[in-house]
Amino acid sequence: MSYATLEIEKIGAIATLWMNRPDLHNAFNAQLIDDLTAALRTLDDDDAVRVVVLAGRGKSFSAGADLNWMKQAGEASFDANFADAQKLADMLRQLAEIRKPTIARVQGAALGGGMGLAAACDICVASTQASFATSEVRFGLIPSTIGPYVLRAIGARQALRYFQTAERLSAARAVEIGLAHEVVAPDDLDAKIAEIAEALLHGAPKAMTAAKELVRDVAGQPVDAALIEETVRRIAGLRATPEAKEGLAAFLEKRPPEWMGQKNVR
Repeated sequence: MSYATLEIEKIGAIATLWMNRPDLHNAFNAQLIDDLTAALRTLDDDDAVRVVVLAGRGKSFSAGADLNWMKQAGEASFDANFADAQKLADMLRQLAEIRKPTIARVQGAALGGGMGLAAACDICVASTQASFATSEVRFGLIPSTIGPYVLRAIGARQALRYFQTAERLSAARAVEIGLAHEVVAPDDLDAKIAEIAEALLHGAPKAMTAAKELVRDVAGQPVDAALIEETVRRIAGLRATPEAKEGLAAFLEKRPPEWMGQKNVR
C-alpha cells in the first residue's frame, strides 16, 4: 500500500515507517493519523516483519499537532473534536499494542504528540540533537491522549513537572527520566538502532509478543497471590508451545532457531 504522508522501507525482517512531512516537521494532521493507523495494522499482520522502527524525514521526528489542524479544531464542535481526539488515541494505542517490538528513531524535535509517539514505542533511541517536550499547556491544552504513554515512560512525579512547565528536554535528560533508552551521536543513530534490532531478531516472535503483554498487564499491579498465579499460568502455557520446544532444541543442538531465518541484512 502507498500512503500520502508515510513511506515504508523494509530491509530483511525490519520495517522502517517514515513519517514524510519534513517541511511541516512531521506534524500531525488527520491524514497522518489515518495513515499511521493503517500502516501499523498492515505491519502488525505481516509475518515477514519482526521489528518496526518509527522515524521522521527531515530535521524533526515530529513537532506534534499541525497548527492549521489545531486551528480548525478550535472552531469545531465538541463532537467533532471528540471524534478527532478518538482517532489520535486509537493510533497511539495501535502503536503501543502492536505485537512486534517497536523502536522510535528520534533524530530531532519530538514535541507534544511527537513525544507521545516516542513514549508509545517499546524502545526509544535519540540523537544528541533530539529534544522533547509536552508543550500543550502553552497552547491552552493538555497532553491528554499521549498522557498514558508518557506517564508509563517517565512516571507521575516527572510528569507533574513537565506537563505543566512544557520545558524542552535534552536527549541526555530524556535518558535520565526514562523516556529514552539510548542517546548517541547523530552519525551513530542508525548503527545503534540496527544493533538493537538485531538483538530483537534473536527472540522468538510469539514469546516477544507475550513479553510485551506481560509488561503491560503486570506493571503497577500489587504482587499478591492473584498476580503470582497469573504469571505462573502464562509461563506454563508457553512451555509446551512449538516455539518454546524449538528454542530449547536449538540451544541444546547448538544451532540457530528456526525464527532466525528472517534476519536483518544491513
